[in-house]
Amino acid sequence: MTADLEEKTDRYGELLAEALAEATIAPPEGTPMAEAAAECYEMADSYLSDGEHFRENDDLVNALASFSYGHAWLDAGARVGLFDVPTEGHLFTVA
Repeated sequence: MTADLEEKTDRYGELLAEALAEATIAPPEGTPMAEAAAECYEMADSYLSDGEHFRENDDLVNALASFSYGHAWLDAGARVGLFDVPTEGHLFTVA
């Protein structure tokens, strides 16, 4: 079971890092929606950092949870139009 948790944690961490690299703020700069997008992006990035910290300390459950929450912030933001993201592939649930 530990090997499965390690693999999943690593995979989700890589997925979040890749998604952060691909997501760009969609609304025009200086608008309230751009501010909301920046806050969502910051939350996702913070969860990536938290997950990396937990992973380094062999706390795989909290690392996986952090990576999952971080990706949820990005994915939800993409669904409501806060981010421009790839519509093909495995990173986001937008079509």
